[in-house]
Amino acid sequence: MNIHEYQSKAILKQYGVAVPEGYPAFSAREAVAAAERLGSDVTVVKAQIHAGGRGKAGGVKIAHNLTEVESYAQELLGKTLVTKQTGPEGKEVHRLLIEAGAQIKHEYYLSFVLDRQSGRVVMMGSEEGGMDIETVAATTPEKILKEVIDPAVGLQPFQCSRMAYGLHLPQAAIRKAERFMLGLYACFTDKDCSLAETNPFVVTADDEVLALDAKLNFDDSALFRHPDIEMLRDANEENAKEREAAQAGLNYVDLGGDVACMVNGAGLAMATVDIIKYFGGDPANFLDVGGDSTPEKIAKAFRIMLAGNQAKGIFVNIFGGINRCDLVAEGIVEAAKMVSADGHSLPVPVVVRLEGTNVERGREILEHADVENVIMAPTMEGGAEAIVRMVKEAQVAA
Repeated sequence: MNIHEYQSKAILKQYGVAVPEGYPAFSAREAVAAAERLGSDVTVVKAQIHAGGRGKAGGVKIAHNLTEVESYAQELLGKTLVTKQTGPEGKEVHRLLIEAGAQIKHEYYLSFVLDRQSGRVVMMGSEEGGMDIETVAATTPEKILKEVIDPAVGLQPFQCSRMAYGLHLPQAAIRKAERFMLGLYACFTDKDCSLAETNPFVVTADDEVLALDAKLNFDDSALFRHPDIEMLRDANEENAKEREAAQAGLNYVDLGGDVACMVNGAGLAMATVDIIKYFGGDPANFLDVGGDSTPEKIAKAFRIMLAGNQAKGIFVNIFGGINRCDLVAEGIVEAAKMVSADGHSLPVPVVVRLEGTNVERGREILEHADVENVIMAPTMEGGAEAIVRMVKEAQVAA
């Protein structure tokens, strides 16, 4: 789960991480009122969307008076920002952060992330703050410093000191930076974050250390422990299909293509996406229906995949262990009733490969069901190849 920058900064303040004074605004009038409250010579007007690269996309404005604050707020609210992280469709701006400007001496990068290889939290820092950290890693990897944290003892002060000196921070800012790092780490662990990032964190002209930008991502599986974080969710920033799927207990990720797939098990789902790509298709989604599928749950999955006319074909790839193939088949029949006017046809071709528990019964249900556009496939490879071919043929015919 992601939250907005101003929400991240409010949480970081609770852990002693210094951030510029600022207030959220949902209208130009609120933006001006916030700027008046700040009373700073320079005011920053920042678009709030769940994506990086806002500055390059024109989503961060520097205002020197209230007239400029109002003008920039009117310009940004309702504007669609397109960044590397939003994709070409962009994201519409619904809220702003109005923040006091700072006299910046130097910009740095600092984050805490999970390292899957070591199975530990890693503190990462760089003198190349304000830039895409991916670009720094690709072009000058030696400029990225890392401290691997032992989970038994947590982040140690000597590691903070080593990072601060490694970043060549001014001597007057070293101890402040160490407290900054310890606070950011405490937030990361206490709130079950998957990412805690400040890019940039800056040293100001008077050697103060501030998180000029902040990003917190949270482990969805741990949100039950943090109802205060769950309340910060912004539905406008989330994919509607992914949100609906989560509410139905489905693991769904929109991939933007036109060949939808419904699978049980995350590993098989990833393999299914891969094999669709192998045969030249463009996967529409990752969808793991889990091991407790009911006909109603399968039908719900179909409705989500077919929403918005994104999917031009569906590949159902089930290896039934805990899942029963007969219940999956019943769900496909139920889906036809839900999504079609006549109750026995699906709007796109559906290729079904079933193996495992009650597979013969599942195949029998589909073979005798009065449902059009459903084709049985004996193998995973054959099913993937068939659905990709059908989708491409339909595109040519159109």
